[in-house]
Amino acid sequence: MEVLEFITPLFVSLAVGGTLVGIIFGAIPGMTATMAVAICLPLTYSLGLENGLALLLGLYVGGISGGLVPAVLLGIPGTPSSITTCFDGYPMAQRGEGEKAMRIGIVASLVGGLVSLAALYFFAPALADFAIKFSYVEKFLIILFALTVMAALSSNMLLGIFSGFLGIFVSLIGVYDVTDGGNGHFRLIPPGLDYWLEGGFSLLPVLIALFGLATILSEAEKGMRKGMSLSEIEVGASSRFSFSVFKGQIGNLLRSSGIGTFVGILPGVGGSAASILAYTAAKTTSRHPERFGKGEPAGIMASEAGNNGLTGGALVPLLSLGIPGDSTTALLIGAFALQGIQVGPLFIGNNGPTWDAMIVAMVIANIAMFLMMYFAIRWFALVVAVPKHILFPVILMMCVIGAYTINYGIMFDVWTLLIFGLFGWLATKLRLEIAPFIIGFILGPSAEIYFVKSLESFGDLTIFFTKSWIAMVLWVLIATSIGLSILMARRNRDTI
Repeated sequence: MEVLEFITPLFVSLAVGGTLVGIIFGAIPGMTATMAVAICLPLTYSLGLENGLALLLGLYVGGISGGLVPAVLLGIPGTPSSITTCFDGYPMAQRGEGEKAMRIGIVASLVGGLVSLAALYFFAPALADFAIKFSYVEKFLIILFALTVMAALSSNMLLGIFSGFLGIFVSLIGVYDVTDGGNGHFRLIPPGLDYWLEGGFSLLPVLIALFGLATILSEAEKGMRKGMSLSEIEVGASSRFSFSVFKGQIGNLLRSSGIGTFVGILPGVGGSAASILAYTAAKTTSRHPERFGKGEPAGIMASEAGNNGLTGGALVPLLSLGIPGDSTTALLIGAFALQGIQVGPLFIGNNGPTWDAMIVAMVIANIAMFLMMYFAIRWFALVVAVPKHILFPVILMMCVIGAYTINYGIMFDVWTLLIFGLFGWLATKLRLEIAPFIIGFILGPSAEIYFVKSLESFGDLTIFFTKSWIAMVLWVLIATSIGLSILMARRNRDTI
């Protein structure tokens, strides 16, 4: 009966509607699931937590899945997680098998989403129960481990580390609150800005700026093409789709979904790594690896199952440890913050109805994604023709309104939107990593509190090495992550 309390027509409509909007965002090159969630985040305040999460999770699932449309039809990934879908999807479209390729990807997306959801349902509560035993020392080391993982998997190790610690540095601007172990003094604030920066930069305008405004600026810089002709987006129908194409591919689907889920659990890695690893594994284990890159259906299955496996996996560290698995789940922290709820080890136990609502919303979103895309794929294919000179002004207006209203009409939040929007645009030119920056920004205050509280409780730095066996295991993981970072950096340098 408790489940029926939140499964209302509004709840289902928001999950389905969010999925639809997410698919549209994912299908437009340059738009992403993260951008869709960032723009719609302010709407969740008036909807309540369960209904708001239904909308955002629908956007998340739909946005990840929608990226396969331009990847197949144009050879352009709609989202970063659809990069490897281009490798085999576009060659199939050139043979007149675009519709077949997209349907293969849609089925694989459903499998990946459901496998990752099962992992979320069974694994997150167990991890949360274990994490409850963590003291301030273990919590600090968990955050330190998350930052080293991001560095290991960034395109450039040093830039990844720098970006993460830059995010932490920016997050510490403001008053050092006494309740957090501080002395109540201002810190890192330029003269004359004490009034505005007393509480630091607000999280939600920063998120909207980095994933909304910065994207608009980057895409606008490339130019505003008017749209594509119908001949450019013809899906083709020379080869009809049949479920027999999945014969012998169950292992590929499950392995790719598992890889995507595992990558999602690693903080800050992202969907592109999930799809690349899944695609590489499928090619390596295939009896006919020479077919990959030339229109091999197994390649599309691996890519789409892998990137949709990310959706549930990325929620595991968020809900059990309070650490976002990727940039989109980092935005979900903003939804919880709007409702005054903190995610972490106690979240699932203290918010049972919300946890149930998230699981149900993910199920509804995955099923809605499959039904809408499978039976209306030709209509979604037309989305890639939407002119950006019409789309971008609407999105920009939504970003400004969202930033202004999130904290009940504070104009400085609009300036925050502009400042960090420009920063996000410049960061791509400077090759800074946005995901480590934003996760460092989110985790910085918590890391500081846990570090200070640890010293207050135990007295000296040796406690970080002698507190418990859990701390020692975490140090081993941190050392392993750093070692892999150095090894990968050397390999990349040798191959250049």
